[in-house]
Amino acid sequence: MKKIIFLLAIIGVAKAGMAQYGGNSFRDKVKLGFTVSPMVSILKPQESGVNRNSAKAGLNFGLMADFKLNEQGTYAFSSGFQVLLAGSKLKYDAGKGLSDYKANPAEYNMKLTYIEIPLALKLKTASADEGGVGFWGQFGTYLDFPITGRADVVSMGQTYDKVNILPEMNRINIGMLLGAGIEYPLGANLTGTAGITYQNGFVDVTRNGKWDDGRVNMNSFTLRLGVFF
Repeated sequence: MKKIIFLLAIIGVAKAGMAQYGGNSFRDKVKLGFTVSPMVSILKPQESGVNRNSAKAGLNFGLMADFKLNEQGTYAFSSGFQVLLAGSKLKYDAGKGLSDYKANPAEYNMKLTYIEIPLALKLKTASADEGGVGFWGQFGTYLDFPITGRADVVSMGQTYDKVNILPEMNRINIGMLLGAGIEYPLGANLTGTAGITYQNGFVDVTRNGKWDDGRVNMNSFTLRLGVFF
């Protein structure tokens, strides 16, 4: 809740700045918004001895920004600053996983938090900016930086809660981003957006030297919901 209030405060400050320094001109070039989007994340092991037991429901929330690349707004550079709550359950055979638990098979319920910066080219119809329903699609990449990493580890019937795994995670995740959806007017200077985005991670989430688990990629499907101001 504190993070959401903080992000809303940033939007308020940005809007105040726009009003003071030529808000209409700024709005013609940049659209700022806020998203709260449910998602499902999947940690996908690439090596035998490590298996995914389940995906994990999560949340993506934060700021959105569309920088218009033409006067009509049909081309835009889409970015933002968002918090990603993700994870998955992985089952490790004996001999794999963190050194404190690798003597026996263990299940890791991973709970990961990232700061995410999407970087995408967004193509859309002009209808939403003209007061009607518009459609958009985007393609690009993203940068994820882990800020917390916890795991509930179950081994030989014993549970170890909230094990800190952040030092054993790679410090950046990069991947492919695809999405499509609609924009629709909500009133004066407000535009709603809804769509589906898919993210396919390219980088190993866990450091192989610490886990001996080959490569573990993170993919996700997000129901993108938001409002542009």
